[in-house]
Amino acid sequence: MGGSAVLLINLGSPDSTQVPDVRRYLREFLMDERVIDSPFPVRLFVVEGMILPFRPKETAKAYASIWTADGSPLVVTSRTVRRLLQERIAAPVELGMRYGNPSIREAVSRLAAKPGITRIHLVPLYPHYAMSSYETCVVKVREELKAQAPNLELTLHPPFYEDPMYIDAMVEASKKFLETDYDLLLFSFHGLPVRHLKLADPTHTHCQQVENCCETKSIAHDTCYRAQAFKTVRAFVKRAGIPRQKYAVAFQSRLGRDPWLTPFTDHELERFGKEGVKKILVICPSFVSDCLETLEEIAVRGRETFLEAGGEDLKLIPCLNDHPRWIDTLEYWCKSAGATV
Repeated sequence: MGGSAVLLINLGSPDSTQVPDVRRYLREFLMDERVIDSPFPVRLFVVEGMILPFRPKETAKAYASIWTADGSPLVVTSRTVRRLLQERIAAPVELGMRYGNPSIREAVSRLAAKPGITRIHLVPLYPHYAMSSYETCVVKVREELKAQAPNLELTLHPPFYEDPMYIDAMVEASKKFLETDYDLLLFSFHGLPVRHLKLADPTHTHCQQVENCCETKSIAHDTCYRAQAFKTVRAFVKRAGIPRQKYAVAFQSRLGRDPWLTPFTDHELERFGKEGVKKILVICPSFVSDCLETLEEIAVRGRETFLEAGGEDLKLIPCLNDHPRWIDTLEYWCKSAGATV
């Protein structure tokens, strides 16, 4: 009987805050057909002609504001999580980034070279299903396995948006913030173009077509990012005992002019400040590791927006990062999946 290995996948970061490295990273990210889902010639024109001549310099500056002595916070934290999980389980654990380094190609190569491995258990570190996150990771790993190790079996850990252990880990990691005197808890999820929701709907008749589609039961919810985000919120507030008037939901990080999920986080922060909300907590359940979208977009720019609108204090609740309860959760999932040698 062969052995199993574990492959953790996260989004990734540039190799450095230098503009050429940021440009290279953005090119790989934005040219993914599951991120910008336009035909290749259109995608190439948009990315090379309209985004890359301007955005890398601005993005490099943003990355520089959160960069650590050891590198990207997301990559550094992900490496720590891999190490801590490896200390808990016998199966080999590797880490790959969908974009940038360490690459999925390198991670698959290392696992394929280990003697006795017949199966890889893939854990995309995305709580919710989206073609631009969970799906693209799975597709990329399958491509690399086909090219490098077609005999290896692949099993998948599903999106874990309402898994009790995930919810408990988030609540535990948030506990000291939730015990403070705050006016509002804002759940800020990464945004998506509305068309991505429709493309992910296997029925082609539910998403955005049925009234209250995210609250109306459907198999479409198995691949619906928005419905899954709301399920995360409901599970979290129930577990934490947060009353309805004390929380709100918004979506951040939009790109381009197409319709994206609303309400927008930056608009909501401004509105809350103007309406007299003084102390706000922001939690970002789309991410399990703090990154540019949490440390810079929310903790820096979001805070400025809120304070300028009249708010007094905005605190970012850190992501799960390497919280012990999160490592416990990963250990349980991997052992339950038979990730032993």
